[in-house]
Amino acid sequence: MNITKHQNKIEQLLSEHCPDDVEFKMMDEVVTIKHGKDYKSLGKGNVPVYGSGGIMTYVDTYSYNKPSVLIPRKGTITNLFIVETPFWNVDTIFYTVIKTELIIPKFLYYYLKTINLAALDTGSGRPSLTIQILNNLRIPVPPVAIQNEILKILNKFTELEAELEAELEARKQQYEHFRSTLLTYGVGIQKKSIAEICQVSRGRVMSKDYLRENAGDYPVYSSQTVDDGVFGRINTYDYEGEYLTWTTDGANAGSIFYRNGKFSITNVCGLLKVKNEDVNIKYLSYILATVSKMHVSAGMGNPKIMSNVMEKIQVSIPSKAEQERIVSILDKFDALVNDISIGLPAELNARRQQYEYYRNKLLTFKELV
Repeated sequence: MNITKHQNKIEQLLSEHCPDDVEFKMMDEVVTIKHGKDYKSLGKGNVPVYGSGGIMTYVDTYSYNKPSVLIPRKGTITNLFIVETPFWNVDTIFYTVIKTELIIPKFLYYYLKTINLAALDTGSGRPSLTIQILNNLRIPVPPVAIQNEILKILNKFTELEAELEAELEARKQQYEHFRSTLLTYGVGIQKKSIAEICQVSRGRVMSKDYLRENAGDYPVYSSQTVDDGVFGRINTYDYEGEYLTWTTDGANAGSIFYRNGKFSITNVCGLLKVKNEDVNIKYLSYILATVSKMHVSAGMGNPKIMSNVMEKIQVSIPSKAEQERIVSILDKFDALVNDISIGLPAELNARRQQYEYYRNKLLTFKELV
């Protein structure tokens, strides 16, 4: 992609059409912001229903059938959507009727992505935006020819990013299949319970206040899976060395993590310390990741896998040499699809950073006074 060529054309067009800089308009001069409505009385169909988290379901009619930028009213208020086919939206997200003679919908979408919408939160508890707040935004309105040139660059970036995401997803599925195949055994391989292999324990209760009062460098792992399960960091640690942790409660119950270092865990984390010299801890992490979810109980609407259940899980234990061979293969595959410093994740991360750099650069204008 020849970015310089497009930038030169944009600069030429700006010089021709906006020699005295770019006109800005108030948000309500370029769009009309509309509320959403409940969908529960509608029939099933193929029209997507959007809330602040994305598509919720599909119905048989639409609230709007022209290109629109959807802006969350409550919840994840930075989660913008550009929708170019008919849609329905609920009350947690606004839609926009755009004056397309002034601004291209996708140009508006890209520009709004450069604004820190979280800073516009009403401060009423749950993150919220109002029409009045949004209408006070100032939007650059360069000539449509310039908007189109900018879109050519940014659209290309998003296409390349989508291709990388699709390839990464395919590799992840391949990895899951490969891992399952490697860890599936026929007759003749001994099985042992987790209680035979490991010391099993749990963490302790730690509140957010406790974390604030004891802030430090050592991670505290909890039930979440984002950010590798890090709940916070404190100035002491409860464990040091190689362990496995698992999520005992909640939506991520049964998630397995390999830990190596100094750390602590909360009471919604379980801890496994390998005590059997015939078992490679990384091998155990891989095979447990394939079976632990099958032992999660969803009773009373709260998924759980407690210590007494974990202890009874049976896993296949081949020879130590075979375990190490499997770990060597899976470590490389895991790094390829999950390590953000190498492979596809690194390439995707670099592409996103490049996209954000050029998006912000291309959508920064001097305002006509």
